[in-house]
Amino acid sequence: MDLSYWELKNWFTDVNYTIVGSGIVGLHAALRLRERFPDSKILVLEKGILPQGASTKNAGFACFGSLSEIIDDLKSHSEEEVIRLVQKRWKGLKLLRKRLGDDTIDFKPYGGYELFLKDDESCYSECVGKLPFVNEILRPLFKADVFAKEVDRFGFSGIQEYLVFNPFEAQIDTGNMMQALLKEAVSKNILILNQQTVTSYFDKGNGVEVALGNFSFSTQKILFATNGFANALTNGAVKPARAQVLITEPIKNLDIKGTFHLDRGYYYFRNIGDRILLGGGRNLDFETENTIEFGQTEIVQKKLEQLLKEVILPHQDFQIAHRWSGIMGIGNSKNPIVSQLSDNVYCGVRLGGMGVAIGSLIGTELADLV
Repeated sequence: MDLSYWELKNWFTDVNYTIVGSGIVGLHAALRLRERFPDSKILVLEKGILPQGASTKNAGFACFGSLSEIIDDLKSHSEEEVIRLVQKRWKGLKLLRKRLGDDTIDFKPYGGYELFLKDDESCYSECVGKLPFVNEILRPLFKADVFAKEVDRFGFSGIQEYLVFNPFEAQIDTGNMMQALLKEAVSKNILILNQQTVTSYFDKGNGVEVALGNFSFSTQKILFATNGFANALTNGAVKPARAQVLITEPIKNLDIKGTFHLDRGYYYFRNIGDRILLGGGRNLDFETENTIEFGQTEIVQKKLEQLLKEVILPHQDFQIAHRWSGIMGIGNSKNPIVSQLSDNVYCGVRLGGMGVAIGSLIGTELADLV
């Protein structure tokens, strides 16, 4: 970079805190640092034009796990861990709503639903059978039953008789959320530089040398909020997971409102006004979808279109308006990683596909490590 004296002075001199990643976690970390250190110089570096990864790419679900996801998690995590995970997600959603306001993020408490395909009898039976138990372990947190059986009133096809309804789920507008977070960060004198990739860093004990290609600068502390791109940073504890998404053109007289889960959370859809957004399908080809490359594949896109045609909109004409993808961070555990890597290096990553819910809390916890 060919920088002027002014650029070096104002952006890259006497930097107290550098945050890598301007998504939900990174910006909440920056805002929390500003609360704790009002006079500090805070710099956020973002490799994309917009926050890369999943913060501006997600489906806008304000959720904390469908019934089948929670039952699945109970097979690989202790009951206490699962309750704690749900608690963190719920707390994170409250934090996000409090910071930005429901009107700003277009919070719509339509509730969430889980569908079960006709040929998925085993999962359906398991969920219906374990529904009372899951309600029981979550009741201390929500003071009410979270899940209930409901007859399908949306006209879906090829599914089991009952949907599972969750009144605590909602929709948000992802674009509005991220714009509001960026505006708040700028208003709090947090410097944000886009299209800047950290190529290396070195903790010198009294600070960190940060390289952006052939240019480097010093910062007292560096905090990584790079989630799906944190594989090397965490010695493989975080693996990237691409999520492919599509959205339809407006559909006349669309009568679907809410957030919807299918096949243990591997598919998810919602209305955005009179359009349907549908995403998922990485379970069709885990190996290919464990990537940091954005893009679509034929196998996933065909399956998404098939679900639209045969299950979600069986009696309606629709056109696909747009397709995109995002990169999530997953691992063997659903527990996020919020840790100090060395004297002056920290990370908050592995959000397990729950960034909207848990990102605000992880960003705050990351900043509180400093």
